[in-house]
Amino acid sequence: PTVLLVLGMQEIHVDQEMISKISAAGKLMQCSASLDVLFLLDGSYSIGKGSFERSKHFAGKLCDALDIHPDRVRVGMIQFSSTPHLEFPLDSYLTKQEVKEGIKRTVFRGGSTETGRALKYILRKGFPGGRNSSVPEVLIIISDGRSQGSTAMPAMQVKERHITVFAVGIKFPRWEELHVLASEPPEQHVLFAGDADDAANGLYSTLTGSVCSTTAPGCKVESHPCERRTLEIVKELAGNYVCWKGSKQPSAVQASLCPFTRWKRVLIKHPSRCFRTVCPDPCDSQPCQNGGTCVPEGLDRYHCLCLVGYGGDFHCAAKLSLECGVDLLFLVDSSAGVTLEGFLRYKAFLRRFLQTVMGQGSPVNVGVAQYDDDVSIPIELGQHKDTFSLMKSIDALNFSGGRTLTGRALQYIAQHGFRSTPVFADVQDDLPRVVVLLTDSKSQDSVAEAPNFMKDRNIFLIGMGSSFMRAELTKITGNPQHTIVYSDPQDLFNRIPELQRRICSVDNAEGCQAQALDLVFAVDASSGIGLENFLHLRRFVRSSCLHFTINRDVTQIALVIYSSKAHTVFALTTHTSNSAVLQAIDQVPFLGDSASAGSALLHIYSDVMTVQRGARPGVNKVVVLLTNGGGLEDAVAPAQQLRHNGILVFVVAIGDTRRDTLLRVAGSPNYLVHISSYEDLQYYQGFIIERICEEAKSPVNLCKPNPCLNQGVCILGPGSYRCECHGWEGPHCESRVLRGDSPRSPVPPPHSHVQWSPRGLQHFSRTFRHTRR
Repeated sequence: PTVLLVLGMQEIHVDQEMISKISAAGKLMQCSASLDVLFLLDGSYSIGKGSFERSKHFAGKLCDALDIHPDRVRVGMIQFSSTPHLEFPLDSYLTKQEVKEGIKRTVFRGGSTETGRALKYILRKGFPGGRNSSVPEVLIIISDGRSQGSTAMPAMQVKERHITVFAVGIKFPRWEELHVLASEPPEQHVLFAGDADDAANGLYSTLTGSVCSTTAPGCKVESHPCERRTLEIVKELAGNYVCWKGSKQPSAVQASLCPFTRWKRVLIKHPSRCFRTVCPDPCDSQPCQNGGTCVPEGLDRYHCLCLVGYGGDFHCAAKLSLECGVDLLFLVDSSAGVTLEGFLRYKAFLRRFLQTVMGQGSPVNVGVAQYDDDVSIPIELGQHKDTFSLMKSIDALNFSGGRTLTGRALQYIAQHGFRSTPVFADVQDDLPRVVVLLTDSKSQDSVAEAPNFMKDRNIFLIGMGSSFMRAELTKITGNPQHTIVYSDPQDLFNRIPELQRRICSVDNAEGCQAQALDLVFAVDASSGIGLENFLHLRRFVRSSCLHFTINRDVTQIALVIYSSKAHTVFALTTHTSNSAVLQAIDQVPFLGDSASAGSALLHIYSDVMTVQRGARPGVNKVVVLLTNGGGLEDAVAPAQQLRHNGILVFVVAIGDTRRDTLLRVAGSPNYLVHISSYEDLQYYQGFIIERICEEAKSPVNLCKPNPCLNQGVCILGPGSYRCECHGWEGPHCESRVLRGDSPRSPVPPPHSHVQWSPRGLQHFSRTFRHTRR
């Protein structure tokens, strides 16, 4: 039964790209000409009811390629078995929909397969309901080609009347008979109904060369090798068996060998060629760069699947270019502990990373050192100014395979890796210095002093290794935020974006610095978290706040804790200094009870991230939700409300929880960090803060959230907004129009346009504080 699933098929031996082009052509095909088309459907018992229904489906598909209209293409149908039967003449239906409905209503009749009699009927009656002989006639026979009686003579007579004949195989066709029925050349007039879309393309391709209008711009008819198959029952010699025969002598028999035969179903293959219309797809121009894969979406749209490190735009441009200027030295472990395979993997990683981040005129000086017992610097810092020569030098690096003396290597690099060379006679190169250590084996000497070597010489050290190296790498760098670990060999390449961020954070260790931001932490304080884990979360929020400059004009921070209900610990405008925020965080209580993240986000939407509570127009807004995944069922809709109001929701989930639920709340994988344990939370702090700070630089809609008070309507202008007030007045509709005053014009005076600027934010803050008093 498994074998039979592939039988009766026509296989087109072309690649997936060609198949997509044939498919694209199907959407452009439309034979628009004066044409009479008559379907001749085999309705015999050898076809059977199931295959007859497939024949009807195929006929309907062919109609999609025909521009059916009284003045252009007309369609009729005859069903034949023992005798031919006219289902509907050519002048019966005038639209494509009517013809397809008529085909659907056709009922299977059954009987013997008298194809020759059906052809003689057409020779005698012509095309029922057809026009005069000046209109080209096309006969489409859909049959398995297993006729009773000869079809050669009537088929020849039909073609002599200049009727174009297409023979379409259904079920397991007898292809030799279909070739006899079809017009010349048979490879253009014999089709297979099993793949209706392909056969419709074949019909259109052949007609285009004769009666139909030309193909769409850019499309062309091409031939491809194809293979048609059928099943035949053949007599097969099974072998010779002992049999007994009589003899001339009375009452005697003679032993002999007799041949034994049996009937067998055999798959017969018929190599051929297929003519199909091929149309260009949008990927023909190879729009995806840097090894990206183009995926067509219809006739004129596509998207690019990009390699890690690319995707800076739609076409897979490098998105990670190191725009920060640094002296960057890679220290690669070449000891026996990493093995030759691991060393080659590090070389591949260096190639991928540097090709990704180094563009024309990159401000980065790159060098590569390797170590085992000894340390060498085969690629001096800044030796190569172009990517091509740098790649050649990386390819030339050789594995050495000695002991793993990481401590000694770091001390040597700290002393000799960054020899300053004057840029000009009186100017020294003072770019930040960064060492990236790539190792996957435990050091065989002490690494305790490594952080001091680096710190004494103002060198920023980043350690990269597999997960089991985390503790040693943290000891080497002196800071878990400067440690990058990967779970498996492929995951190493997925860490390219994280390494890029670490390198460029050398000069930006203080978080967002002067970037204005309204930030709310929402912390789960329910019994599902537990007191000990809640303290982990509280410490995380406290240490995160150290990375921001907290005051009215730069970063405002609010804190919400929740269990079954949400509580504002402090609002955006409550504290105006880092010390006050840290002191307030230390007093945050544990709540217990069940968790409802939805009520927390709804509370933030209505009572925290509003202009009435201190949120500033023209400032990016971020909510960081810290959760173990409990109580997220009701959080999807409030999270969407926040995003619709211009507020980003960043989800930090700890422990085992369903990723699909987390993604619905975060809205995108870019705003979701899933961490295995509370102890690991500290290792992700730098990454989370960097993501928040990236969002703080994105463009802002000045009317989200609405800066207008008292149901005022915000009207957005170029770089400004104005408030349309009703019963109120002032730049933000903050003052009630006193009774007896003449109503103000809904169009505010020029001074109520609010320009976005730090001073504008101060003005808004002062105005709002005044109205609250």
